Amino acid sequence: MSPKLHEFADRAALAEALADAVAEALNAAVSARGRATLAVSGGSTPKSFFKALSGKELAWDQVTVTLIDERFVPETHERSNQKLVVENLLVDRAARARFVPLFNDAPEVHLAADRASGVIDALPRPIDVAILGLGTDGHTASFFPGGDRLAETIDPDMPTAVIPIEAPGAGEPRLTLTLPRIVEAPLLVLHIEGAEKRQVLDQAMAGQDANDMPIRAVFAHAPAPIQIYWAP
Repeated sequence: MSPKLHEFADRAALAEALADAVAEALNAAVSARGRATLAVSGGSTPKSFFKALSGKELAWDQVTVTLIDERFVPETHERSNQKLVVENLLVDRAARARFVPLFNDAPEVHLAADRASGVIDALPRPIDVAILGLGTDGHTASFFPGGDRLAETIDPDMPTAVIPIEAPGAGEPRLTLTLPRIVEAPLLVLHIEGAEKRQVLDQAMAGQDANDMPIRAVFAHAPAPIQIYWAP
């Protein structure tokens, strides 16, 4: 299905609108099933959104927060997505939420991925809300062009929840949710900001090669329209 684009005049307006939409979806999930799961991405883009969402009034004690992907670094590391989320989202009202990390103290990244898969498998399916970002190379989650296990991470039939991946543009080894776990989310959001990311988005939507721009795998396999939130 074609993505739905939500455009905003500025990033503050985007953050507030996205926080409202996510809070509404989480509240609906809690009302329907008594619990909700939210998976978020790292980077600098979501900080304002995290701040806006953290103050929303909802049953946070019934919400589980996890990550779309993570670098294989300790939670105290400056590049840790866990650190970003703990410091910017799991504050204010959202401090009552349960957090499920992907990083663990396994000695090697493939062992850490095996453990993380077990943790994610223990969560109810599907994840209710998944928030993706977009890199200038067309990556999303840790689906990087040239990744050593890219084909597995974007396989729509992949049964494994978390896979380790290394790629030239990734920096550290990564742990990432696989494509099926992401695209089955009833609310799937691509959050991007700035003219450069909009150009990357337009380029991605104009082609089909997911090896070149892995975000295309999400466009190709999401069963419901992806909600794109963009501001200059």
